[in-house]
Amino acid sequence: MKGKANMNDMVDEKKVIIELQDVKRDFKVGDELVHALRGVSFKIMKGEFVTIMGKSGSGKSTLLNQLGCLDTPSSGEYYLDGVSVRNMSRSQRAVLRNRKIGFIFQNYNLLPKTTSVENVELPLMYNASVSAEERTARAIEALKAVGLGERLYHKSNQMSGGQMQRVAIARALVNNPAVILADEATGNLDTRTSFEILVLFQKLHAEGRTIIFVTHNPDIARYSSRNIQLRDGRVISDEYNNNIQSATEGLAVLPANSDE
Repeated sequence: MKGKANMNDMVDEKKVIIELQDVKRDFKVGDELVHALRGVSFKIMKGEFVTIMGKSGSGKSTLLNQLGCLDTPSSGEYYLDGVSVRNMSRSQRAVLRNRKIGFIFQNYNLLPKTTSVENVELPLMYNASVSAEERTARAIEALKAVGLGERLYHKSNQMSGGQMQRVAIARALVNNPAVILADEATGNLDTRTSFEILVLFQKLHAEGRTIIFVTHNPDIARYSSRNIQLRDGRVISDEYNNNIQSATEGLAVLPANSDE
């Protein structure tokens, strides 16, 4: 895969999807004030594949909650696809989250005893403008896009970890979100299955999707277009990857799994 062109040129051309301006988040723990985020600022443009890395206690989880509209800053501004999040009510944030963000979790968060199609339809249930027929059609289309066209009506207990994560990715895609937010999305998967999921993320990136992949695994950053590192609630590095590795090539040299 090719390295990136001059990123300053690309920033001028592209739309800003995520913008944080001096975001701080403080928590009261007993009598102590904990500064979880200490003035985080960055922009993420449409079509970027960004890894956000940091060790435990770096502020990574707090930042994820900000990006996902699950929490609001103590001070500073967060704009999601041009919309200011900071002063929104909880219900307003829930609507914005459903429309603009596709979440992918480490433990898949699928409904048990429910088919792939039903799991993927879920985000569309909250959208009154989408009919039941369209909901099902879009769910099937999303599942086919992640390579699960043969498992539309399998239930989660009938699938491997890699297949369940593909269902979760399809669910994240079904609303055509402004950004895909993945939290340790390969954390529960073996090496080969992790590469298969990374191949899928690179495919989505090549299609122009905006992806934020939060991880503690530094290897993942070799496959993204940009890597932001946090430490003690601050951004300590923000670098573009001029030598993006191919997950497809990485997968090709791995031994086949016996259990998949």
